[in-house]
Amino acid sequence: MQRTRVKICGFTSAEQAAFAAHAGTDAIGLVFYPPSPRYVSISRAQEIVAALPAFTSVVALFVDATEAQIRDVIDQVPIDLLQFHGDEPAESCRLYAKPYIKAIRMRANTDIKALSTEYHDAQGLLLDAYHAQTQGGTGERFDWDLIPKHCALPIILAGGLETHNARDAIERVKPYALDISSGVEVAKGIKDNNKIAAFLTEVYLSDRNN
Repeated sequence: MQRTRVKICGFTSAEQAAFAAHAGTDAIGLVFYPPSPRYVSISRAQEIVAALPAFTSVVALFVDATEAQIRDVIDQVPIDLLQFHGDEPAESCRLYAKPYIKAIRMRANTDIKALSTEYHDAQGLLLDAYHAQTQGGTGERFDWDLIPKHCALPIILAGGLETHNARDAIERVKPYALDISSGVEVAKGIKDNNKIAAFLTEVYLSDRNN
């Protein structure tokens, strides 16, 4: 059985990002969306990436950013994957010769099949809770029954994840990856190493027992 990957998003500290990577996190998410409390500048992002060990993927999160803003980041920060968390059409996601994932804020009428067709070249669809004012990182969970049993693209599950529901998420959704942010924090943008370790352990044990 393929193991469940883990992305932890919203790091603002190089030390905490390095801890997470050494503990077994597959991908580190950096938020380049100024309204977010987890926003990092290019210089801070460079510090964080420099602290990471080999084979840890770096994901840059954007929300309806301009092409110039995105190119400014990828020209100065070693980014492996782009995450588009706004209303970006597929053609905008394809401009940068980098693999990307598209975040979808789930609602009752969200058509995952149609979105899988529109973003057919994405590395996956990141499914998150819908919130009218906030683009991700809300700590809220959506109804997992909205997720179709079969999807043409890998599913990355986000929204309201914590150690106590990681096993349930893996068993019910069988996602390619889990994406967590607020569930391993003591405050927005401030991670908790114990929570990170506990979450990663729960994912590992869940995979081993399934």
